[in-house]
Order: sequence, then C-alpha cells, then structure tokens
Amino acid sequence: MSQMNTHCPQISLFPFPLTENELSWEASDWESAWDSGENKEEGVEEETTGQKEPWLQDCVVSLSPCSDLLVVARQQKAVFLSAKWRTDDSGREEMTLAVSWTGTLSTDEGECVSSSICIPLASQKRSSTGRPDWTCVVVGFTSGYVRFYTENGVLLLAQLLHEDPVLRLKCRTYEIPRHPGVTEQHEELSILYPAALVTIDGFSLFQSLRACRNQVARAAAAGSDVIQPPPLAYKKWGLHDMDTIVDHCSVGIMTLCVFDQMKNASILGGFNASVKGNPPAMSQYVTVGGGPYTGFYYAVEGSTQPLLSHVAMAVASKLTSALFSAASGWLGWNKHKNEEEAVQKQKPKVEPATPLTIRYGLPDSRRHGESICLSPCNTLAGVTDDFGRVTLLDLARGIAIRMWKGYRDAQLGWLQVPEERVDREFSPSASLPRRHALFLVIYAPRRGILEVWGMQHGPRVGAFTVGKHCRLLYAGYRLMGVNSVTSKGWQLHTQQVCLLDPITGALRTVNIPFHLALSDKKSERAKDLHLLKRLTTLLRSRGVEPDILESEAKSALLDIKHPAIKKQALESLLSNKNAPVSCLTNITCALHDTLKQQDPEAVDIELLQLCSSQLKLLQLYTDIQQLHSTADIEACSKNVRGHTHAESLELCSCVSSAGNFMFWGCLCGKSPLHKVCDTLQQAGISPQQLLSLLLSVWMQREKEVLQKPEETVRNLHTLLIALSNMPGAVEESWDSQSISPWWQQVRCTCIQSHNAAAALLAAFVAHRAAKASITSRADSKVGKSHLQSEWEAVSLDLEQWSVCVRQLEDVLVLQTLLLVPPPQGAAGGAAAQCSIKTLLEGGTGRLLRKISSGIYKQTKLLVAVCQRFPHSLSPDLLFAHCCWEYVVQWNKDSEEGRYLWCAVEHLKLVSSPHIQLGISAMMWSTFIVKRLSAAAYLMEKASHLHILRVCLCWQDIGMGDKAVTSFLGCCVRLLQILMEADSAVEEVSAPELSVEEVWCGAEGPASLAELALEQKGVHYPLVQHHCLLASLQHAAMTFSLKLKPLSLFDSKGKNAFFRDLTTIQLMPSGDMDPGLVSIRQEFLLRVLTSWVQAIDDPSSSASADWWPSLCLELGSLLQVNPDILRRHLVCELYNQGLDLRAEEAREICEVEDKDVLGSQLLVLTGQRLSYSLLHSQSQTQGAMELLARLPPTLCTWLKAMDPSELRCPLVPLPQTSRLVGRLIEILPENHAQYSLGLHLLEAVEALTTED
Repeated sequence: MSQMNTHCPQISLFPFPLTENELSWEASDWESAWDSGENKEEGVEEETTGQKEPWLQDCVVSLSPCSDLLVVARQQKAVFLSAKWRTDDSGREEMTLAVSWTGTLSTDEGECVSSSICIPLASQKRSSTGRPDWTCVVVGFTSGYVRFYTENGVLLLAQLLHEDPVLRLKCRTYEIPRHPGVTEQHEELSILYPAALVTIDGFSLFQSLRACRNQVARAAAAGSDVIQPPPLAYKKWGLHDMDTIVDHCSVGIMTLCVFDQMKNASILGGFNASVKGNPPAMSQYVTVGGGPYTGFYYAVEGSTQPLLSHVAMAVASKLTSALFSAASGWLGWNKHKNEEEAVQKQKPKVEPATPLTIRYGLPDSRRHGESICLSPCNTLAGVTDDFGRVTLLDLARGIAIRMWKGYRDAQLGWLQVPEERVDREFSPSASLPRRHALFLVIYAPRRGILEVWGMQHGPRVGAFTVGKHCRLLYAGYRLMGVNSVTSKGWQLHTQQVCLLDPITGALRTVNIPFHLALSDKKSERAKDLHLLKRLTTLLRSRGVEPDILESEAKSALLDIKHPAIKKQALESLLSNKNAPVSCLTNITCALHDTLKQQDPEAVDIELLQLCSSQLKLLQLYTDIQQLHSTADIEACSKNVRGHTHAESLELCSCVSSAGNFMFWGCLCGKSPLHKVCDTLQQAGISPQQLLSLLLSVWMQREKEVLQKPEETVRNLHTLLIALSNMPGAVEESWDSQSISPWWQQVRCTCIQSHNAAAALLAAFVAHRAAKASITSRADSKVGKSHLQSEWEAVSLDLEQWSVCVRQLEDVLVLQTLLLVPPPQGAAGGAAAQCSIKTLLEGGTGRLLRKISSGIYKQTKLLVAVCQRFPHSLSPDLLFAHCCWEYVVQWNKDSEEGRYLWCAVEHLKLVSSPHIQLGISAMMWSTFIVKRLSAAAYLMEKASHLHILRVCLCWQDIGMGDKAVTSFLGCCVRLLQILMEADSAVEEVSAPELSVEEVWCGAEGPASLAELALEQKGVHYPLVQHHCLLASLQHAAMTFSLKLKPLSLFDSKGKNAFFRDLTTIQLMPSGDMDPGLVSIRQEFLLRVLTSWVQAIDDPSSSASADWWPSLCLELGSLLQVNPDILRRHLVCELYNQGLDLRAEEAREICEVEDKDVLGSQLLVLTGQRLSYSLLHSQSQTQGAMELLARLPPTLCTWLKAMDPSELRCPLVPLPQTSRLVGRLIEILPENHAQYSLGLHLLEAVEALTTED
C-alpha cells in the first residue's frame, strides 16, 4: 500500500500541509506479520468520548473515481475541489486538490444535503484514451430532490422522484466481462429512500446530462438562461417487509439456473406451481437495516415499464429557451410552451412506487445494519452493523460466510488486483485467462488502523496505522458512458480505494501486490520480495560495518530466485552511496561467478550482462580514482559511486557524473591526460561512448570553461586527438570525400547543444583536429602528388564543419540577444534557449518567433542578429512576427489591451500589402471574430439587463468595460488596415521569401509569412460591413451609450455578419427602411453630442478630434443625411459655449441647408439672451431698461425661450454678438425670421455697449 502509485503524484487538500510521500510496508511494526501467517491483535485503545472530532466527520464527502474532483458538503453548503498541479518549495511537482467552487446547493427552505457522488462521464471523441470528458456531481437532499451539477457548480437539472429524504446514492458502470458467459451489466444510478428505491437507466442519464450541459453552454452564449432538458427513464420500487432500511446495493441482472428456478417455484407456489421454460432475468437488490438485518429483493425484468419523469427545474430563470424545440425522439423533448410553464409553476408530480416484496433475508432482531459495500465482481458484499461486526455475504447463495469482530463504525472498500506479467511468466496457469485477486479493505476509526484481508477466507495481508478521523472513500464504479465498443484500447485511470486524512490534508490510495493473495508455500515471489525488503532495510541503516554489510547483502542477493527481483536488488545495492567500492565489487563478482556456474540455458542473459558491465565499471572507477588527486577524489567519488548502477556501458543515465569524474580533471589540467585515456581504453569502453561523455561534460560546464578558455581548449584538443587515435574511433576505410561517423558525432552534439559558446569552441577544436587528421591521412598515401594531396584535404567533412561553425556563430549571437533580461515591466518569461537543431526543425519561422519575443531588448544586439540573418529577419517579417507575438500575448491576457494595440501598430509597419493582408485575415479569424461577435450579442441584449448583469456578461468574454472599449477600437483599426491592404494588393507583386545559405536545410512548419501569403483574398464590402459594425460598437462603448448594434441593420446585413471574409455574401442594397435610418441617425447624433461634452477632458480617448469625421463617414455608409449631422455638430458646439470651434466646424463641414441652420442658431441665440435678461441672478439696471425698450414681439419671443436647454448659458456677450452677426449673414433677407434676427442684433449690441 502506498500513498500514490509510483508513477502518480501525491494528492493533497490545499492548504493543508502534506505528509510523507509513501506509506511503505516496512514503515509499521507489523511488517513481518504476513510472512509468518500470524495475525497480531493491535492493542489500540478506543478513542475517548470527550475528544472533539474534526469537522469533516459531520460532512458528506464523495470523491470521483478518477481522483480529480472531491465534494465536501454540510447542511446547505458545499465545496468542490478540483485536481491541479503545483510546484512545491523544493521544485517538485505534485497534484493538489484546490477549491474550484463554493456555494449553497439547497433551494427549498429547510432542506439539507444528505448524500452525494461524483460520476465521471466518458468522452465520445475517438481520440479519447480513457480520461473523463467532465464530472457530474449528483447530490441528494432531505426534501427528496436529486440535483445534478457540473464541476463548476452549474445546476444542470433537478428531479423529485420521491418525497422522502434521500438516504444513499450509488452508481454502477460498465465493466468488461472477464469470463465468457458472464452477464453484461447495464449502467444505472440507484437512489435509496426510507421505503423506496429508484433506479435511473445509465444510458438515459448519460444522454440527458450531456444534453443539459451542452444546452447550458448554448443558452449562455445565446443570451437565454432557461433550458428544457429531456426526461429521465427510471424505475421506482416500493421496498416492503423491512422495518428500517439505511443502505443498499444494486447487484445487477442475474439469471437463475434451472434447479434454483424449480426450487424457488416450489417454495413460493407450492406443489402445483408451474415452471417456465426459460429462467427469467432478474435485478437483485440487497438492503441492510433492521427487521430483518439484511434483505434480498428480486425484480423480474419486464414486470414494469420505465417511467419518464420531466425535470422539475434546470436553471433558475423564467425565460423560455427555444433551442430544444426542434429536437425530438424517444425522450419526447418536444413539449408545448404551456406545458413547460405549468411544469415550472407547480410542484412536480411524484409517481407511485411499484411494490416489491422481500424474497428472503438474514433475520437478527437485535442487530441493525449500518452500511453495505458491493465487491467489484458483484458476488460478495461487506456489511457493517451496530455490534461492531463486519459480515461477508455470498450474494448468490444469500448467506454469511465470514465475520470479523471489533470493528465499530467500520468503513469498507474493495480492491481487485490483476495478475502481474512477471507473476504469469512463472505461473503454472500462464495459458489461462489473466487472474484477479480480491481484497477487502477495512478501516477501523476507533483504533486508527487500516487492514487489508484476502478473499474469501484469506489472511490479513496488510495493516497500517493511520489517523482516527480519516474517511475511507470507495466509489465502486468507473466512467459512465463506456460500452464494449468504446472501451477497446482504453486505459481507465481510476483509483479504487482512497483514504482521506482531514488532519494532514493528504489523500492516499491503497495499492496491493497480486502475489499477496497467494499462499507463502506457492509464492516464491513473496519470499523474494521479503528478501528484497530486508536488503533495502539493511542499505538504509547507517553505521553498519562494511564486513557485515557485505556478508548480509551477498546472502540476500544470492538467495533471491526470480531474475527480475535479483536485478532490482543488485541495482539497489549499486545505487547505495554508503557502500564501499570494494564491497560492491566483491558482491557483484560473487553473483557473477554464481551465474557462470549455472546451466547456461537457465541463466538470465540480461542479468549476466548487467553483472559483467558493472564489474568493468567498478574496476574503471578504481583505476581512475588512483590517477586523480586526493582532493578530486573526495569531491567526485561520492557523486560517481551513486551512479555506478547503469544497466550497460552506454552510461545513459549517469552521463553527467561519469563524464565529470573521468574528464573534468583532465580538462582543468589536474590529471594526466594520456594515462587517463590509456586506462579508459583498457577498460573496454568504446571511443564513441568516451567521446559522448567528454562532449557532455564540456557542454554542461560552459561557465567554468569560459573562465579559463585557453587552458581548457588546449586540453580539449589533446583529449580529442587522443580519443580519435584509439582503435575503432575513425574507421581505417574512411574516404576523405565521405562523411566520417566519428566527426559527425561531434557535429551532432554541437548542433543539439543549447550552450552555444561551449559548442562553438568545441566546433573550432574539432574542426582543427579533423583538418589535421585529413591532412595526415592524405600525406600518408603513397603515389600521390603534392597537388593531389592538397585537393584531397578539401573534403566533404571540412565543408560541413565550415557550415556548422557559421551556424554556431549565428546561434551564439542570437542566444546572447535572448539572454538579455527584459526591461522592468515588460512581459518576458524564462530566457529562451536555442540550438542549431531547434532552429532547423522549427522551420524558417522559429528564428523569427524567438526574435520577436525579445524585440524590446538591446537595439545593438538586435542589429547584429539582423546583419547575420539579412533574409530571415527582413523588416516586414520581423514586424509581422512581432505583431503575432503581441496578439498571442493579448489572447492570453485580454485585459491588457496594450498588447493588441501594439500588434496593430506593428502590423501598420509592414510594407508589403500581401503579407499585411494575410496577417490581418489570420488575426481576424483566429483571435478577433469570436470576441467581436460575443460583444455584439451581449450589447444587443444589454438594454434588458441589470448593470451588474452586464458586468458579468463582459466577464464571460474575458474582458472588463475598459478592455472591451480598447478591443473594439483595435478591431476598427485592424479592419481598416485589412481594407487598405486589399486595395493595394493588385498594384504590388507578392514578395519572394528567401533564407540564408547556411540555413537552407531548415525544415518544419511553414513560417508566419508563408502562411500569410497563402491566405485567400477578402471580399471588400464584407470587410467594410464588419468595420461599420465595430465602429458603432466602439462609439457606444466609448461614450457609454446604449445601443443594439445588430438592430441597426436589416436581415441581409445581420446574416452577413461574422461570416468568412473570403466569401461573397448578400449585402444590403438600395434604400433602407426609413424607420431604421431614423434609429441610425439618432445614434450618430448622440455620439456627436457626447463627443462635444467630452472635449473639456483632453486626456480621454472620447475627446479625439477624429470623432466628427468618423460620424460623417458612418452617416454616408448608413444612408443618414450628412447635412443633419453637420448642423447638429455646429449647434452642439454653440450649445457647449465653444463658439470658435463651432465656427471652424461650420466652415469645414460646409453646411448645405443654411436656412435651417440659421433658424436653429437663432433659437440658441434667443436662449442665451433670455438667460442674460430674464433668468440671470445678476441682472443690472441697464438690462432691465433694455428689456423695457425691446419691441413687444421680441420681448414675447424671448420670454418663450427655455435657457435650461443650454449646457453653457454664461457665454461672454462678444461671442454672442459674433454669433448674431454670423446668423444675419446666414439668413437671407426674405427669410421669415430675418427681422427677428436684426432685433436680436440690436439688443445684443445695446447690451454689450452698456456692459
């Protein structure tokens, strides 16, 4: 038993502290109990009643069988904890269960949570390998309701099947039959009430839950909150003839043999009973409680029809969804609207139960059952009672076959363990189907002990001391939605039994080896494992004398029979850092001699090869140890001895330590180079492996190498020459015009290394050594002229070395740029590493992606990199990749609108319209269009929602109000760039992309520029149509105006939105509906008014000077009379008191209908004068006299004016006088109000003169 599997991390409940990673067999006092076959009684005193129990004891706890979701509920509230990876302080990754949702589950007054289970639902995708698609949380309440939730606490559906409290929820899922003839069980969910049992068909439940979950997502996206889920097919049985029922288990469908059928017929029907020809299939249910203590019920299949119950409640809303109106089928989803409303208004109808009488039971008037736990094979069940007994039931025969005493408040679980492959190889039944062992896990909280018992009459194979307040979590099911077809090739990642410790917050799984189910006499493996455990304990002990350690370890190692376990024991011994080298050598030599003396056919070849290789390694270690200085020995020996357990001479698992031990002293000049090389050659290690070790230590210790480059480079050259002169290094038949495998190995190491500086130095050294080797081989050939020797010296190897050196120089400059830390506040992650291999495999775009991620770094280094990559880093490609990097960063954190703004700015800098067009189209389809459509639909319904709800809606698309405004502005600019690029494509030819000569071998995915050039052309009117929508949305969000953007377009316009920009859509044409044009005009007028009001705040984006021109442009596209917009702008500026800007706007806009403008300005002037003469608190005597001298018509007209409509009534009189003058110029003399204007001019001049 262990806390988790060896390949699974520990799961803990955050923020509880973590416990030890393993609960090992030898961690307790009873470790040898199962060896001797004697079960010792644990003398643990029962817990005192005065001690306060943890809060978890009062909670309803359920764990998903996949261990990825834990539900803790108490009364009305619940907490959902989901599995997440995290890194602890030591850098080790571990799985934790962190809180993912908290809230109140109860909806009816007075109801509490009484039971819950977590059901993982299988994925229907073909690529699925057994992981769940999602997990449904099923919760039962004391009101009788059963509600189904997602992992995020979203209510999918609720069901009232009975009006009594829900006692227990249990699930049964599909299991692959292990033997032919075994009845295939159907999936189902069973719900126990005090006097009723409801079983819901698993297929019906699976389809309903998937439909509800999909519908919830669609309803949220479409703006509707109500769902109409399908009905559930269920059966309801009334359990009679038992006084009390507290727990149950649904065994499944079974068929009696002919003899049992005749026996039951004669007992139930008497002498004259008739027997059917075929035994009927029956569903077996077992209940526990009182009177009788255990009851067995049998329901004949087909005796009652399944009920279809309509869901009482889905999501708390009064809206009606029409998304399910088109769905039909056997579930009967098509319901009239009146029926749906009636279901929501009144309490659901509860169907009566079908009576089901007890067939037989285990009567015991004083004993009351507390729980029942069904075995995975559906043949056994464990029952706990109030007498502290655990009873094992044979469900087929209906009898108790075993009982354990002294387990009060016990909790049960089952483990079914398949036979291991190693066991089957040595099993006499290897040709038979794979065997399975069954174990019963009993947790006794009063004693704080967890026990494991073999079935049916096996001994106790394990016992563990745990806390007294733990919870044993046993699901008894796997994934729902799996069948015999979809489960082929799946590996179901589920845990059978888990132990939750509320004190430490640790969640432990119970894992039992198969061999523990076998008796000691028949299981040599059990004995071997015991010897391995004894050896492991000996190696962990400190202070053991070397002689005792050698004799004990040798004895245990030689006594082990199985080669696999013997190999594991030898590796454990060799990996021990405390054992002396002489001890390891003697034990390995003894094992090697023993294997040599055995029959060659009976000896395991891999084990013999391991012993031989380890002896050579140990001897090599001893020899090199003598060559090193004493200081180097003390520094390196402890590190290397821990890695002498390599399985072969390839030293793949200990390259770092072995390389440091062998060569670092030589590279530093502290060890004799030639003696070390001679020793390595005598050890029988191939030169290729030594070369790999040498290059590995050279690359890994780059910093130390660069501290003393001259000395280390000189020693590297000496070592490289010495290794290349070893037999077997460079082939004698090697032709200088072909590739040498020896030098190719050096090049491959340099190409793959991320340490560019060390790789470049190694390449220089190897290039020189290779050139000297080629020259010497050419000179040694007889009969060659001096000229011919010079031509041969220029070989294919040297050409590849030149290319490799040039590539490494490029990589070094690039890596230097990437290692420069970003400026403070810049979004930079971990320093990106690169090598020749990663750049070649990543294609031509890999280099640009790395550069664009570091564009904000030092300019000089960037210029240097661009000079080395003139083609790959051309300005257009660099700007394009920078644009893409910024938009990717924005997609990760959409609240940071500056990333998207920077992306658009970089896109503007791309000079090629072809690349600009492709990048824009890719950005639109990949990142923009979905968010823009979501924003449009949310704005469409925003006028009906509360402001808080609107904020939540913005959060649904991952952005707040400010971020949405910035996003819409960037959308407008992006679509404008797209239209400009589409217009310029035909005028310029597409650019030709090229790569530097030394990087022509790059492979991998196409670069961003290549993808951009492959994009299809866009439909300009459709792009303009979307730009119009985005502009309207941007204006509405900037000025906080309510707008239904889609309502400003007709049906053709709405259907064209959010389509592929490369397609030709049916666009709006002709004259638009006047009512629609009026709505558009009203919105644009409000935008102009809001802009005028925002002018006083220059820091706001709403005060930008381009808003009026944009409104006029939008007006022309929306068929709004632009002259109305111009006049409104001029009047609003005068209304705001901005007379100078109003005059500029009047001149720029060139208002056509000046008569109307004059009339509007005349009213505005009258309002100003009326305020000064009639409504101002600082009225002067002269003003009053002037008012008396005014003509009666003018005076009456001024009194009719309403100055409250002015936003800035206190305007200097000279400005008003100037306005009246402009007004007289605008109005023609034959205008009806021309004389009124003259009177106004006289009144203003008189008032000005008096002031």
